[in-house]
Amino acid sequence: MRVVVERCAGLDVHKDSVVACVRTPDAGGGWQTVTRTFGTVTAELLALRDWLVACGVTLVGMEATGVYWKSPFYVIEDRVEVWLLNARHLKKVPGRKTDVQDAEWICEMVAHGLVRSSFVPPKPIRELRELTRYRRVQIEERSREAQRLDKVLQDAGIKLSSVATDILGKSGRDMLAALIAGTRDPEVLAQLARGKLRAKLPALREALVGRFAAQHAVVVSAILSKLDFLDELIGELSAEIDRVIDPFAAQRDLLTTIPGVDRRTAEAIISEIGIDMDRFPSAGHLASWAGMAPGQHESAGKRRSGRARPGNSWLQRHLTTAAMAAARTKGSYLSAQYHRLAPRRGKARARKAVGHSILVAIHHMLSAQTTWHDLGDDWYQRRHNPLVQARRKLHELTTLGCDVAVQPDGTVIVTPPAAA
Repeated sequence: MRVVVERCAGLDVHKDSVVACVRTPDAGGGWQTVTRTFGTVTAELLALRDWLVACGVTLVGMEATGVYWKSPFYVIEDRVEVWLLNARHLKKVPGRKTDVQDAEWICEMVAHGLVRSSFVPPKPIRELRELTRYRRVQIEERSREAQRLDKVLQDAGIKLSSVATDILGKSGRDMLAALIAGTRDPEVLAQLARGKLRAKLPALREALVGRFAAQHAVVVSAILSKLDFLDELIGELSAEIDRVIDPFAAQRDLLTTIPGVDRRTAEAIISEIGIDMDRFPSAGHLASWAGMAPGQHESAGKRRSGRARPGNSWLQRHLTTAAMAAARTKGSYLSAQYHRLAPRRGKARARKAVGHSILVAIHHMLSAQTTWHDLGDDWYQRRHNPLVQARRKLHELTTLGCDVAVQPDGTVIVTPPAAA
């Protein structure tokens, strides 16, 4: 088998150790392999990097192992090209994987060009990704805490969420603070309502009659304190993200022109795919990498499961959120696509299809540095010849037994079939 890389190395990464195998040509025209084990502390990783450089290694391959691959990857990439390899690709290539060390097997496949590298974004994008992912986790935690708050109130018989749209608004917070302070009179609590909520005072008085006890006050006070902390933390993270994403502000603003993609979602999408679309040969490759494209499994003329491959779960969540928002945007192509697919394929598949369309559009927009061009919610009607559509509708009516007559002035009269 032809050797593609003469001097390469394979790394088998664990939490506390890294096994490195270096493959180089020897004086006799053959190949020699040397295997060494290093620790994962910074000093050991620097020693590993220096050893690879001393051996003249030009390419290093390592298997993606949880988060443990990141430290050696970031240390070595400054001096030697590093490929992050998909574990599934390594297993698909036949070989003596049970008889040789993992590091030697990885090195062997890298040398013969049997694997390809996974996408690892550049350092500025990685920094942005770390922040946006952590912010997403905190936002989800805040949503869970808000749900816990409502559960505690339901347990106490306080039906505030049945009357107020947002129990954490100004009126809701004032009522909760009064409940924690010991106020139980529903009339007094209802008078804390502000704005439009004052129109619901009779319903509020009934909803605020309950069994709010001391233990409820302790739990609600703790939840409110945590919500305040999370709000402050999310604000600090957003401020830091604004600083880090400043070099990519133009690309972020381009993405916000897509229906359903707000500023926060655009920041998260850029943190996952970067701004350089040359890394993905086409929009289809990007969608496949993200796990947003239907799978292909055809054998002997039979098409089997079209389940999508596992992809970037973070990106999928952001695209699903954008798709849900786009489906509620009136007059847009994405909304028409969702409402066209949901009755036939279900809401989940419709959301994924819309997310796929958004991702494909993002690839083209970042490649051409252009804004979103909406086809309109009537695209599915305009894309076909109106005469062909009219003939199809006429055929459907006649199939149902209707009598269709076209008057000289162009008026169409449809006579339904007589009742049986």
